[in-house]
Amino acid sequence: QVQLVESGGGLVQAGGSLRLSCAVSGRASVAYAMGWFRQAPGKDRELVAAINWIGSNTNYAPSVRGRFTISRDDAKNTVYLQMSSLKPEDTAVYRCAAYSGSSYYSAPAYWGQGTQVTVSS
Repeated sequence: QVQLVESGGGLVQAGGSLRLSCAVSGRASVAYAMGWFRQAPGKDRELVAAINWIGSNTNYAPSVRGRFTISRDDAKNTVYLQMSSLKPEDTAVYRCAAYSGSSYYSAPAYWGQGTQVTVSS
């Protein structure tokens, strides 16, 4: 069984920063792509950022490119999402996902419970 546990969410003012963490247990995160998704009230879930199994390729939603950075530390089985220059429209529940393969073109297979990020104007 694979468990993903997010942490690091909270309330921040516009222009501020937060770093989300996703701890993976039950299997090593090595060899699997990882991603962060978010869902705001009344909106569909969207991909925020993804990273392949060795960290050589990343993919970002246009709305966060240049402000957010995804990274992974396989020694710690942890994936991070550094968020800077936050905007009120970044407010959402952020969920970590482990993909079924080494590329983020495969499908997410496991999900965390999510962490709330609220950006005040």
